[in-house]
Amino acid sequence: LPFSQPQEEWDFRLPSVHSINVSNHKFGLVYPGMGTVVFREAADLPEELIFHINYLGGDMPNYTLNFSRPAYGVILQYFAFLRLGHSGYRRVITTALENARALAGRLAKIEGMELIEDGSNFPIVVARAAPGPAGAQVDLRVLSRRLRERGWIVPAYTLPPNAEHLTVLRMVIKENFSRDMVELLAHDMRAAFQELSREATAGAQPLRTRRRPHC
Repeated sequence: LPFSQPQEEWDFRLPSVHSINVSNHKFGLVYPGMGTVVFREAADLPEELIFHINYLGGDMPNYTLNFSRPAYGVILQYFAFLRLGHSGYRRVITTALENARALAGRLAKIEGMELIEDGSNFPIVVARAAPGPAGAQVDLRVLSRRLRERGWIVPAYTLPPNAEHLTVLRMVIKENFSRDMVELLAHDMRAAFQELSREATAGAQPLRTRRRPHC
């Protein structure tokens, strides 16, 4: 939002927002393991989350469970900030949003699939099997396994309490997900979905995915 829709008030401009967390390893363009949380004020950090450590020669408050840890993630994030700047991150996010919307457009044409999030505001696409003959018989967990056989890792999971009856597929479209990959994933998604729909119509049992041996 700060890069794609800066006019939207989502941050500390809203009085009810007391903290903001960022997955730097997703859209900060750094390696996995880097995350950031910023509090509006020190008072917004609950005291019970703070550990007071004195074995380093003085009292040091710490609110994480990790002590000795590398700084490469912070250094890499700082480098990315300097290299890309605000305009660079805006280009990255704009491209990710365009690819997310393109993927959503392809998936919306699959009979029996219904979009819940279409990439309008975030580079995320969420879909479910639509109610009705074409989608009701398709198990998205089996669809996720079929996609894995084609080289895609698309998680299928149930929503939180009060909506746990819904199973969805979630796709986070990051900077390295190209338009060619959009077309390939949409093609494989359509093929796997139609395959499962035909199996369900014919009364066939879904094929079991064989585990690959570990080396």
